[in-house]
Amino acid sequence: MTLPRPVRAEAGEPLDVTMTVNGTKVSLSLPARVTLADALRDHLGLTGTHLGCEHGVCGMCTVLVDGSAARACLLFACQLDGADIVTVEGLGRPDDLHPLQEAFGAHHALQCGFCTPGFLLSSYDLLAHKPDVAEEDLPVELSGVLCRCTGYRNIVSAVSEVAGAHRDGIPEPRNCGQHVLMGHTAAKPGGKAVAEAAGVREIELPQGDPTFTVEVTQELAASPEKTWAVLDDIDLVAACLPGAEITGHLGEDRYRGRARVAVGPIRLSFAGLAQVTERDAEANRLRVIGQGEDAGGGRTQADILLVAEETEAGTRLRATAQVYLTGRIAQFGRALAGDVSRRMFEQFAAAVEETAVSGVRTTAKKPPGALALLAATLAAKAREWGRRLRRAEHNPPTHPKGTQR
Repeated sequence: MTLPRPVRAEAGEPLDVTMTVNGTKVSLSLPARVTLADALRDHLGLTGTHLGCEHGVCGMCTVLVDGSAARACLLFACQLDGADIVTVEGLGRPDDLHPLQEAFGAHHALQCGFCTPGFLLSSYDLLAHKPDVAEEDLPVELSGVLCRCTGYRNIVSAVSEVAGAHRDGIPEPRNCGQHVLMGHTAAKPGGKAVAEAAGVREIELPQGDPTFTVEVTQELAASPEKTWAVLDDIDLVAACLPGAEITGHLGEDRYRGRARVAVGPIRLSFAGLAQVTERDAEANRLRVIGQGEDAGGGRTQADILLVAEETEAGTRLRATAQVYLTGRIAQFGRALAGDVSRRMFEQFAAAVEETAVSGVRTTAKKPPGALALLAATLAAKAREWGRRLRRAEHNPPTHPKGTQR
């Protein structure tokens, strides 16, 4: 491992850094205080690197830097320009596990799994530099990573098995050269770079399941024609969506914009791209995909479908969104983030109706904060409990003959 380069900069001053991560060259523009661990997790979506103590003691965040184990929480990303980084995502794939991963599974060398990425890469470093390590020395050699579940015996057994099977040298990582978007999407080597400084150039939704899915249906008094007139104007759509605005038209139904979200004391501002991928005037269907990145490293991507269906009373507006979250915003969990998104879409539907009926652009309310969200959630739960009690009163349980009540 080469020594990190010295850097002089203000804590919040953005610096350009280019690294090779799991075989793919990435370029980032990061504040000087951003650690390698945060850069990997929040800016590249490689959340396999876990954070424990953040003081270099627990070893959870161990990665390989220029072929040697290093604590990602103790290194600033700006110090590692030109470095070669390997994370647990680069070690192996589900269909082609590294021998260490196979051994950890076979020996049940994990329980909660939080320390496992650190142990895997620390073990790789050990066997790469000391392939002839004796089994009795493994407890000391692996003591740099802490585990609170297994008692270490199964971990030692797993590493000992791999050491015995590969005395000539541990096999190299098996998933490097596959560039990774947010830890989900793999592309063929030689494709476009995924992580680019100052935001994203192309919109690529991750493969796999979204963080959560939002489905909202709202009855509107406006006609489908008037509702579609709003949906067909992307500037009006953005004006109706809480916290969103279009900042540039890029042509070919691609737009640059910003979105602001508030959850309690946390306020996030995402800058990114949106693209209309379906615009069907006959079916009143609009599909938009988008992605944005917060200055603090949070990233969100979404696939949104809006459909205006005719009803006897007017229009039924259906909004379905598949949302992918990474970084700071993901810490709130699926339930809370999903509730915030549902409330935002409800406000969006109300703003669409007001705009459609009045013909005047209506700006949606600001995104709900934590107190408003809690009040709305408790009110919804109270209504649900009330409905259950009423159903129970109208449908009392029946008891078969001969049984006691």
